[in-house]
Amino acid sequence: MVDAYLNIFVIFVLMFMGYWLSYRQLFTNQTADVFSKLVLTIALPCNMFLNITKNFSRDEFLALFSGMLIPLCSILVTFILSTLYTKFFSVSSTRKGTFITMFTFSNTIFMGLPINLAIFGEVAVPFVLLYYIINTSLFWTAGVYKMAQDNPESQQAKIEFHPVAALKKIFSPALIGFIVGLIWVLCSLSVPKFIASFTGYLGNLTTPLSMFAIGIIVYQIGVKNLRMNHDIFGVLLGRYIISPLIVWLLGQWIQVPDMMLQVFIIQSAMPIQNSVPILTRSYGGDVEFAASSLGYSVLLYLIYIPFLLHLIL
Repeated sequence: MVDAYLNIFVIFVLMFMGYWLSYRQLFTNQTADVFSKLVLTIALPCNMFLNITKNFSRDEFLALFSGMLIPLCSILVTFILSTLYTKFFSVSSTRKGTFITMFTFSNTIFMGLPINLAIFGEVAVPFVLLYYIINTSLFWTAGVYKMAQDNPESQQAKIEFHPVAALKKIFSPALIGFIVGLIWVLCSLSVPKFIASFTGYLGNLTTPLSMFAIGIIVYQIGVKNLRMNHDIFGVLLGRYIISPLIVWLLGQWIQVPDMMLQVFIIQSAMPIQNSVPILTRSYGGDVEFAASSLGYSVLLYLIYIPFLLHLIL
């Protein structure tokens, strides 16, 4: 337990380095964009490929897919509950879709992968990816569609949403790296040493660049600009209480390995996705609400994660 806390502390030190270097004007918003692109298009695909080929055989991986039912069911249930919440608590129509998306979907890669690596090590990566596949697929379809509806000119917002664009987001380089690794494992192929070394060097960039990007984003939002309200409180309630509780309850019904369930719980209780404020701006929604929710979710996670680990480990 102590080692897990120390590893997580190191992760957040990297985030605060990103914040501090932004304060010192060494990092800018454009730097965060560069880091994000490097992670999503180069480092993360290499990380996915290497970890899946390194840690699992064909039979071991095929046995994992029964566990995909938990993230699928939990996200769908959370989506329904978030929709009911907006009706019972009268969430504004200009932020309703953004609220539902932030309440339901978590930051499974930029935060989820480094945190799970810090706690469990590389053996947890396939479980992280199973949750990531479901979370990402539903986020770039149902989630983005709901955010598009926040635009007062709802008809125009609907026109801007295109299924092909969503599919491109779902089949991201990270997922493609995972699929290539999966094919490699299913074909029982060995990875040449030079490829393992190459992908290893690039894959090791994932955690530091991800946390630097998070730190830059928190700085750009501005801690002083954060404004708590009942809608943001509702988002945090969904992220950190309701979503992991649903996963835990499903885990009592659907039998999966203990570590898989623990990873799913941690993945379900991650902060809000980095891209939500950007998407909210593009669809004409409430950007201040989205940015403040993201800022609070990241900062409160520092206090929240030790309690969560104490409960599940």
